[in-house]
Amino acid sequence: MTRRRLVLVASIGAIAVAAPGAAAAASPTIRLAIAHVAQHCHVWRTSRKMLGASTKITVARGTRLLIRSDCPMDFDYRQTRGPKLALGRLRTFAGETRTIVFGRVGVYRLTATNVQTPEERGLVTLGEPNTLTLTVVVK
Repeated sequence: MTRRRLVLVASIGAIAVAAPGAAAAASPTIRLAIAHVAQHCHVWRTSRKMLGASTKITVARGTRLLIRSDCPMDFDYRQTRGPKLALGRLRTFAGETRTIVFGRVGVYRLTATNVQTPEERGLVTLGEPNTLTLTVVVK
């Protein structure tokens, strides 16, 4: 090999080593919010529509899920099914965003339960406070 070819091969090798970090940054991101509604207390929603208190989404491996509460309540998160996730601490406080990365193929089930009652936060509901469930299918 000539010197010019060696430099080119070395440069391509350096790009290949850097690529995993770049690929991780390009992972798909889904944003969900926990919205307070008068009937049944809470629902999952996207920026465009309400999904309900129990919803199922299908995502690609490596997807990042960002969950933010648009409600002044704090929530406890639990995983009840699927390969173990790095959820961090149990509680997410009002206004915080929780990030969950789905690195393995499988079916995951998560719950989010409000910590305070609506009355404690000065909110009005037409039903009992509910626990949200989210099923994530990773392909």
